Amino acid sequence: MGAIIIDASDRLLLIKRGRPPGAGLWSVPGGRLEPGETDEAGVRREVLEETGLRVEVGRLAGAVDRPGLGGDTYAIRDYLATVAGGELVAGDDAADARWCGRAELLRLPLVEGLLESLREWDVLPS
Repeated sequence: MGAIIIDASDRLLLIKRGRPPGAGLWSVPGGRLEPGETDEAGVRREVLEETGLRVEVGRLAGAVDRPGLGGDTYAIRDYLATVAGGELVAGDDAADARWCGRAELLRLPLVEGLLESLREWDVLPS
C-alpha cells in the first residue's frame, strides 16, 4: 500500500527507492503491511518511516497488481493522504524524498506503471 499526498502548492510527494524492487526509481511512499496491520496503519507507518511526515489517511485512490521480486505479484492499494505534521526527510529504504510539481514528475524516472495509474485515478498534480 502507498500514499498519494499532494500539498497546498499542488505538488506530489515522491520517494526515491533505495532498495529493490525499483531501486533508484521514484515512487509514492509506501510498502508492505506488517502482520495484523490495517491499510490505514500501514500507510501512516510507511510514510513516517520513509519521509518523516505524519499523515491522515483518506479514501482509496486505486489498486493495481505489479510484478515483484522472485516472480511474486504485489497487490498495491494507494490511498489519498494529507500531512498532519513532521518534517520531510528521507529515511528507511528511501534514498531521497521530495515534493514534485507536474513538470518535474513527468521528467523523473518513475517506477513502472506509476504515471499511468495516477492518470487513471485522476490524482496527478495540475
